[in-house]
Amino acid sequence: MMRRVTQSTEAAEPVRVIVADDQELFRRGLTMLLTQEPDIEVVAEAGDGVAATELAASMAPDVVLLDVRMPRRSGIEACKAIKEDNPSAKVIMLTVSDEEADLYEAVKSGAAGYLLKDSSIEEVAQGIRVVADGQSLISPSMAVKLIDEFKQMSKPERNQVNGLRLTERELEVLRLVAKGLNNREIAKQLFISENTVKNHVRNMLEKLQLHSRMEAVMYAVKEKLLELP
Repeated sequence: MMRRVTQSTEAAEPVRVIVADDQELFRRGLTMLLTQEPDIEVVAEAGDGVAATELAASMAPDVVLLDVRMPRRSGIEACKAIKEDNPSAKVIMLTVSDEEADLYEAVKSGAAGYLLKDSSIEEVAQGIRVVADGQSLISPSMAVKLIDEFKQMSKPERNQVNGLRLTERELEVLRLVAKGLNNREIAKQLFISENTVKNHVRNMLEKLQLHSRMEAVMYAVKEKLLELP
């Protein structure tokens, strides 16, 4: 399912969202606040991971907000199932935890973003818009946590992608993605257009046979493509 909107305009269709959290008060409150946003439409709610997976399959949302810890099926497991069934769906993990292990598992499961539950409604709404537009949602502080976690990964058994080499410009973009910069910030820093940044990111993912920007960072750290402290 292709995203219908890349920039907010009055004529644009709203981003279709599913909210999944086992805490009913939090879920209902978040839904109520998100419905106040003119460019966001909450199409369904779920109280556990199984219901979230089933609703995502039947409703084909643009974005799914998933609590990391839910009954019947965890948010991480639900994310994997949703991405297998509908790879174009964007998943944002919601959690009270900023532990590296949770963040790492969220990335591995295919999540496009990771938000703490104490985030403001403005941050959640903007996060939905960002991932719906095909970008990853990760703060610079969380990017540091991810990189630290990746550097602890075991180094043997390097996955070789023979002949698939990144250009110098693609490496520049990858380094900035690793710092938590979004497309607009990368474009400004490199003095190129946002569309050019998107093209570089797409080419980079195709060459590395990966599915998300955060997976690209994970791969690059593991394969020592980035010079990080």
